[in-house]
Amino acid sequence: MRVVVSICILILAAAIIVGLMRVLTAKDLGSRAIVSDLMYFAALGILTMFGMLASSSIVLDAIFLASMVGILATIALARILTRGQR
Repeated sequence: MRVVVSICILILAAAIIVGLMRVLTAKDLGSRAIVSDLMYFAALGILTMFGMLASSSIVLDAIFLASMVGILATIALARILTRGQR
């Protein structure tokens, strides 16, 4: 199990690094917002893997709350980019 979790952490870390390069090269705000959202949830995935390794339910509860906040931030950013139009 530790090997599988370690591989998952490495894949998510690689996704964050690729996302960081894409944020630096993106031309519009929409692309930067989407990639930064991907990086946020990849970081939450890494924290989830560490929580699974530690067998800590408190860490997982904090991750669930952080994912809800991340979804709300994505919705708010979408409203800002579309200037409130539906």
